[in-house]
Amino acid sequence: MPERTPLLRDLPRLLFLTAAGLLMLMPYIWMAAASLKPLDEIFRASLSLWPERFFAAENYGKVFERIPVGRYLWNGVVVCGGILAFQILFAVPAGYALAKLRFRGRELVFGAVMLGLLVPPHVPALPLYVAFSQMGLLNSYTALIAPFTISVFAIFLFRQFFKSLPDDLIHAARLDGMSEMAIVWRVVLPNAWPAATAFAIFSVVAHWNDLFWPLIIANGDSHATPALGVMFFRSAEAGDDFGALMAAAVIMTAPLVIAFLLAQRRFVEGIASTGLKG
Repeated sequence: MPERTPLLRDLPRLLFLTAAGLLMLMPYIWMAAASLKPLDEIFRASLSLWPERFFAAENYGKVFERIPVGRYLWNGVVVCGGILAFQILFAVPAGYALAKLRFRGRELVFGAVMLGLLVPPHVPALPLYVAFSQMGLLNSYTALIAPFTISVFAIFLFRQFFKSLPDDLIHAARLDGMSEMAIVWRVVLPNAWPAATAFAIFSVVAHWNDLFWPLIIANGDSHATPALGVMFFRSAEAGDDFGALMAAAVIMTAPLVIAFLLAQRRFVEGIASTGLKG
């Protein structure tokens, strides 16, 4: 019996993954389709993704006319970019120290990092709010960024990735006279771009879509993030106009989709290479 070709052998798996991917994408596909329809077509008993009457100009026009879309998107870029920059700044040296340096209490520190993964972000919300209020920092970029500058998940992720780097690479850099911080930024980080890209996707998606903390800290449009902007549009402008509301949601989530499509190869490499090494 002739051996099956690789394509035929992998066909069931590819079909399963395609079906699973379409299932995961269905909410977004439905949202994008609804943003093109008038209200009466959205609530029809029969489901049809393709609109009979295109209402995109009206729905998207309402969004750009009624809310400062550019400001919300810019706030999202500033907040997510600031958070990611600080998280990388702190997590890369910490992950390197836990993976490659030998010091007393290292396992205890790593245990504290693992315990930090169990703490929900809602737990410190009240004391943080009181602290920022007393410092007069409510409704500011500082209050939106500062609580998330240290990510225990990032430390764990980079620690797992750095464990897989060969020790000979570190020893060679030390023999060349490089300091530990120089090794971190000039040797280790350039070899960790897959892990950094994977974490960047996780971080940006989480904080771009975060509504809990911006809802507490931000007042009005000046510092509203995209998720908060959609809520403002829903409560003040859209009402029951679900076509316009879906259009606003598509606009606010489109940067995430584009960013993931551009970085998907590095994202998969980062997830595959970090693993769960001890």
